[in-house]
Amino acid sequence: MCAYHKTSRARYPAIILPAMLIALTALLLLPSTGFSEALTLQDALQIALENSPSIRQARNSLESAEASLNAEEASLKSQFRFDLTPFSLVKDRTVDAFTQEWYTAETQSSAARFSVNQRLKWTDASLTLANNFDWSKTSSERENIGKFTRTTYRNSLSFGLSQPLFTYNRTRHTLRSLELSYENSRINYAIQKLQIELRVTRAFYDVYQNRMSLNITQEEYRNKQESYNIIRNKVEAGISAKEELFQAEINQASSKAQLENSQVSYEDALDNLKILLGLSLHDEIDVLADVGKFVVEVDLDKAVESGLQYRMELRQREIAIENARLSLITVGAVDEFKGSVSLNYGLLGTEENLSDIYKSPLKSQSISVELNIPIWDWGRKNSSLRASELQLDNQVISRDEEQKQVELGIRQSYRSLQNQLTQIEIAEKSIENARLTYEINLERYKNGDISSKDIGEFQNQLSREQYNHIAALINYRIALLNLKIESLWDFENDRPVLDIG
Repeated sequence: MCAYHKTSRARYPAIILPAMLIALTALLLLPSTGFSEALTLQDALQIALENSPSIRQARNSLESAEASLNAEEASLKSQFRFDLTPFSLVKDRTVDAFTQEWYTAETQSSAARFSVNQRLKWTDASLTLANNFDWSKTSSERENIGKFTRTTYRNSLSFGLSQPLFTYNRTRHTLRSLELSYENSRINYAIQKLQIELRVTRAFYDVYQNRMSLNITQEEYRNKQESYNIIRNKVEAGISAKEELFQAEINQASSKAQLENSQVSYEDALDNLKILLGLSLHDEIDVLADVGKFVVEVDLDKAVESGLQYRMELRQREIAIENARLSLITVGAVDEFKGSVSLNYGLLGTEENLSDIYKSPLKSQSISVELNIPIWDWGRKNSSLRASELQLDNQVISRDEEQKQVELGIRQSYRSLQNQLTQIEIAEKSIENARLTYEINLERYKNGDISSKDIGEFQNQLSREQYNHIAALINYRIALLNLKIESLWDFENDRPVLDIG
């Protein structure tokens, strides 16, 4: 690995100084826009993580998945319920089917039920403990018999068990699906955070670069204006031909158009950054960038190893495979042979006096076994299973292809990073050459050997090379960030970016 791969700042003070000077000059030469706040890159990232629409949507999805999982886990705890009917009155006139006589019946009642239900995720069974208490007062009146009234108290305490047989555990199946959904939402949220970091960084430096470009075009326009005035004076004095004035007018108009284009590009970049940060287009902001040079040592093998270990997209593929397996189980349960067993044991007391309600209790018992035996479904189940098996196979193929794409992306990011180092070297040499050329021609200008137009061109060339150097430094930072996102390894701090478990 070349010497560039060592982090270094102190080695390039002569090169960084022009970049800092042009940045300061750009701030001073920009027309007043009433900016109320200058944002650093960290400020912009913090605002984006709070306000960006994509982050807010991912955060909402994460919270929704977490709430669904919490609700399902809460449903696996003992559920207590109390139902109360304080009073009920039914009065009706009915015919006796045996005697064919009409009689009037009136029933007053009250009832209460307290129950505790417990689901068992290990066996998909359900346990129920319930107590039912009711009171009723029935009055009936017949023509030949007279009025008859009876008061009854009834209490039933029971314990029940319901256990599915010969089928999959639906409770654990549902719980696992929600766990996978929650994990997938966590992964998606983490991915969105990394993606917003990359997008904000690009948009942030795009604003900065456009501002530098605007500064350069302003300098060039002033030089063209000065050149035009000089040539016009010479033409009016009869020293130069009119053709030179025509060319100067074209150069001035072209420079003005380029200045307007640069202004538009800068304002567009600024609006794009506002949208990305979730700000209003009417908010006034500016960017404050640090583009000093720093170079970080990177290891391709370590980047690939980290990417295959930590890349969350690979875990998402594994989740998709597991979901496909769960779906296969669900499809396999269509028209399946299955059964259930229900057990119930309780004490039932019915008396006219409340104090004697359990004087002679009845021990109520019940047991039932139910079997569901499919006979013929015309191949429906086998076809559904085949479709699910093919979907599972597709998920496995996608997982394998995703692994290849992860490694490919890391390799491409690594090569791009190395290329940016070369571009920085070229930009540094170009700045030195442009500076030496400018200094030589500055002496010639002082001696009257070249015109102000010529020295202006050399000034513009130096400004452009300084801009190219800043662009190369920014591109290196973005390439390093891209490698960080691709590999999920922070080479600057030599640690993994995150581990969501």
